[in-house]
Amino acid sequence: MSVTDSGPAARPAPVDVAHHAHLTGLFEPQREEVDVRGLEVVGELPRDLHGAYLRNGPNPRFDPIGTYIYPLDGDAMVHRIELDDGTARYTNRFVRTPMVVAEEAAGQAIWPGVTDFYTPGEDEVGPELAGTQRELPDINIVRHGGRLLAMAETTLPFGLDPADLRTLGRETCDGALAIGSTAHPKIDPVNGEMVLFNYLLEAPYLTWSVVGADGSVVRKPTPVAGVDKSIMIHDMALTERYIVLMVCPLVFDIEAAMTGGSILDWRPDDGTRIAMIPRDGGAVRWVDHEAYWVWHFANAFDLPDGRVSVDYVEWPYPALLAGDPRPCEAALIRAVIDPASGRVARDVVSDRDMEFPRVDDRQITRRHRAVATVGKSGGREGDMDSLWFFDTESGSEAHWKPDGCSVGEPIFMPGADHEYWGTIGTDLAAGESWFFVLPAEDPSSGPLAKVRLPIRVPAGLHGAWLQA
Repeated sequence: MSVTDSGPAARPAPVDVAHHAHLTGLFEPQREEVDVRGLEVVGELPRDLHGAYLRNGPNPRFDPIGTYIYPLDGDAMVHRIELDDGTARYTNRFVRTPMVVAEEAAGQAIWPGVTDFYTPGEDEVGPELAGTQRELPDINIVRHGGRLLAMAETTLPFGLDPADLRTLGRETCDGALAIGSTAHPKIDPVNGEMVLFNYLLEAPYLTWSVVGADGSVVRKPTPVAGVDKSIMIHDMALTERYIVLMVCPLVFDIEAAMTGGSILDWRPDDGTRIAMIPRDGGAVRWVDHEAYWVWHFANAFDLPDGRVSVDYVEWPYPALLAGDPRPCEAALIRAVIDPASGRVARDVVSDRDMEFPRVDDRQITRRHRAVATVGKSGGREGDMDSLWFFDTESGSEAHWKPDGCSVGEPIFMPGADHEYWGTIGTDLAAGESWFFVLPAEDPSSGPLAKVRLPIRVPAGLHGAWLQA
């Protein structure tokens, strides 16, 4: 997301960490790396559950300088919880980008946040890193084609060693990610393809590509016709026939940023445009709608009559990213899109403020029933303190709220005999983190087991269940 190649000589001032909402409390960075077996379990872990939950998130290696904007800033730390035969093991590692390695050698932060124009010079970081911005593979974690990838917002992911989470280096997936990727590719569980997109600050402003099940490139980055400006798009949905991109009007304004304004400009008069991209390479079909903002999709699937059903969390606008401090509340939406007529029908599944919608990843591209999110037990005025489970067929909902804990994104975990939901939660008073395992058939009944993690896990972003 860099807009300059070099910066002023003066290093930016340190961030006021003690008073920064996303560097204190639940978000306070974790600097310790551990690998601990035989974790304490309260209850009984299901013995048919074999695999690992990995979660990524922003975690500055050193106290930041310049600015710090969550969730765009912060070095990546990957947390892994391995479950096997009723036992648990925890490992965490920084993703050691060249910037993290250089800062570890210096013992302090060198690069500022992504919205700062300062970059270090050759005298400080050498010719290879001079004029660069910090790389931030801190949003998601994906396993595909024999690779384990820490995903960034618009650039190359970093490969990790599956054995010990050691950083292997930047990964292009044989060229499918030659110009980068956003953090939310989708893996088709039927044919094993990983489909991804990327937005750029210059033409071509939006591309898509495909990695085969074996990790080889199927489609190199392909421009999406009909996009004439740089627009932020965080996530995508995938069906058997289409890539679905909701192109919301959050535009990169480089000229404004160069004169002290915001780099992101919310332009609601432009509306939200939905790109229906045929996976067979056919012409893009555009559907126009009123403006709204989308961070995350749950899933999408094709309907027999040619329409497409999409479940996602919808916001009226992107709040602080658009420089708007007004309260902004989300709803879980089911949209039915007709690519032929351009019509969209949107129904509210739940108007409870929420985020991080997830389904059973084995149902991606196909009809699903259960959607899990993080939501508010106290209504729209409360805190994001609970997991919510929605049955899209019956219309019913259920929730589970742990006492005194803040919870993160839910993850679906299939066992050999039963199915489960998992999440990392942190005790607000004690500062201790736990991994909770809930039965999928009745998650509101509470956890079957919880695993005490050896260190506090900062509030983070996205993860994946890796079946053993």
